Amino acid sequence: MNAREIVERHSNIIVFDGVCNVCAGWVKFVHARDPEGHFYFASIQSESGRALMQWAGLDADNVDTMLYVENGVPHTRSTAFLKIVRHFPAAWPLLSQGGLFIPAFARNFFYNRFAQNRYRLFGQSEHCLIPDAALATRFL
Repeated sequence: MNAREIVERHSNIIVFDGVCNVCAGWVKFVHARDPEGHFYFASIQSESGRALMQWAGLDADNVDTMLYVENGVPHTRSTAFLKIVRHFPAAWPLLSQGGLFIPAFARNFFYNRFAQNRYRLFGQSEHCLIPDAALATRFL
């Protein structure tokens, strides 16, 4: 399936670095807060993830960003994070609304610093995230 078909079938897709320990934790965090199954996942290292990155005009070899495709619209970096958390319960939507008022260049300054140092701070795995049975149904 090509990226266009994936985007037409699924409205909330998160493309993440599959070997990053923080990113794998993020996927599990999202999954735990999404009992209705709105979100789908693809690692940047997968065929689907690479195709989606290229579809969004991003370098598929650049693993320093997260891509979130919502209803056919690509979002990256801090905007992707804030667009995702607005779907969570409790105070998360307030964080999203407040965060989106901050200009993207300022938010992404901090996002980029974190992304560039995440392996050093939190490590990385030799293999992509291997999801459990419940999470596997949400992988593209």
